Amino acid sequence: MEQFVPADRSLSVCRRICYAAGHFLNDLCASMWFTYLLVYFHSVLGFQSTYAGVMLLIGQIADGVCTPLVGYESDRTPGIYGKRKSWHLLGTVCVCVSFPFIFNPCLACHDNAPQWAQIVYFSPFIIVFQFGWAATQISHLSLIPELVSTESGKVELTAYRYAFTVVANITVYAVAWLLFHFQAQHNVDPSITDAALGKVDIPLFRTLALIMLGTGALFSLIFHVGTKENASTSGTERQLITPSTSQEALPRPVFQWNNWLKEPSFYQMAFLYMCTRLIVNLSQTYISLYLTNSLMLPKNFIAIIPLVMYFSGFVCSLAMKPVSKLIGISITYLAGLLLVLGFATWVFVDKNIASERIYGAAVVLGSGSATILVMSLSMTATLIGERTQSGAFVYGSMSFTDKVANGVGVILIQSFRPCSTEACCPDCVWFYRDVMVTVTGGVAVAAALCLFTILIWPIRIQNS
Repeated sequence: MEQFVPADRSLSVCRRICYAAGHFLNDLCASMWFTYLLVYFHSVLGFQSTYAGVMLLIGQIADGVCTPLVGYESDRTPGIYGKRKSWHLLGTVCVCVSFPFIFNPCLACHDNAPQWAQIVYFSPFIIVFQFGWAATQISHLSLIPELVSTESGKVELTAYRYAFTVVANITVYAVAWLLFHFQAQHNVDPSITDAALGKVDIPLFRTLALIMLGTGALFSLIFHVGTKENASTSGTERQLITPSTSQEALPRPVFQWNNWLKEPSFYQMAFLYMCTRLIVNLSQTYISLYLTNSLMLPKNFIAIIPLVMYFSGFVCSLAMKPVSKLIGISITYLAGLLLVLGFATWVFVDKNIASERIYGAAVVLGSGSATILVMSLSMTATLIGERTQSGAFVYGSMSFTDKVANGVGVILIQSFRPCSTEACCPDCVWFYRDVMVTVTGGVAVAAALCLFTILIWPIRIQNS
C-alpha cells in the first residue's frame, strides 16, 4: 500500500510573491483601521472618545469571534477550488462591499442625528468587514505550512508576507501624505494647512479608502491567479504517514482542533502572539493621537511618522531570514522586544521630544515591531508543523486572543481619557504619552516573560 510522506516543499520566487500579495488588501484596510479609525470618528466626525472606542471594539469582537469559527470551517471545507482559497475569495468580496461605508459619513443620518444611532448604522458594515478580513487572514496564514515544510522556508515565506504588509502600510501613509499635501495646496485659507483634523477632512479619508480598496483588489487577483493550493495538502491524504515503504501503512489519527487544547505550547504561543499584536496594533492606533495631541505636531505627521516606522520595518524584514537562521527565532524575537523597550524608554525619558528626534524613535519602534511580528508568526507556523489539517484553527485561535485583547484595550484607554469631547484638554498631552509607553514597554515586559517560558520549555507537541 502506497503511503504519503510529507516532502520538503519549496516555492519559486514568483510563487512566493503571488502568495504574499494575497494579504495586501487586508493589510491596506488594517492600516487604515488601526491608524485612522479613532482619529476619523473622534476628530473628523466628532464622536465622543468612548463612542469612537466602541466602534473599534465592535469590530475587534466581531473579528475575534469570526476567526476561530472561520479557522474551524476552513479546515473542514472540501478542496474543490482549494479550501483555503475559497475562504480567501469569500473574505475578499466581503471586505470590498463593506469597507467603503466605514470611512464615509452616515448616509441615512441628518446633521443632528444622535451618535448612538450612527453606531447602529455603522455596526453592520463593520461586522461584515471584520468577517471578511478574518476569512482572508486565516485562510492566507493557513497556506504557509501547506506550501513549505522547512522552518527556514516558513520564516522566509512569512518574511515575504510581512514585506507586503510593510509595503501596504507605506502605501497607505504615502497616499495619505499626498492627499494632505494636495489639500493644503488647494486650500484658499492658508491657516487651515496645519489646523487640527475636522469635517473638512471627510473627503480626504473617503478618497483614501477607495484608492486602497481598488489597489488591494488588484493584488488579490494576482494571488488567486498565481497561487496553487496543493491538492495533497487540502484533503485527507495526510492521514497516512509512515516512516518506510517497506512496512504496511497504518492509519494515523488526524490532529483535530480539540487536540490543540491539550497542548501547553498552544497556550504559550497564544499569549505571546496576543502580546505581539497588542504592541503592534495599539501603538499603531495611538501613534496619531500621540503626535497630534501630545507633541502638537501638524496633522500631516500622522502620515509621515507611520511611513517612517514601516519603511524601517521593511528594511529590517529583509535581514530576518539570515539573522534568525544564525541566532534562532526566539533570540531574534527577543532582539525585537529590546528595540520596542528602547522606544518606550525614549518616549518616557524624553518628555518634550522634538520633531527631529521623533523620526529616530519611529525607526526604533518600526524595526522592533516588524521583528516581533514576523518571528511570532514563524513560531506559530513551527508549532503547527505538518499538522496542517487543523492549522487554520490554530491561527484563528491566536487571532481571537489578539482581537479581543485589542478591543478591550482600546475601550479601556478611551474610557480613561481625561476629556470625552472632541477638543483635547491639557491633561491629554501626558495621557497619550503614557499610553504609548504602556502599550509598548509594559506589554513588551509581559511578552519577554512568556518568551522565557518558551526558552525553558521549547515549543513541542506532546500528543502527536
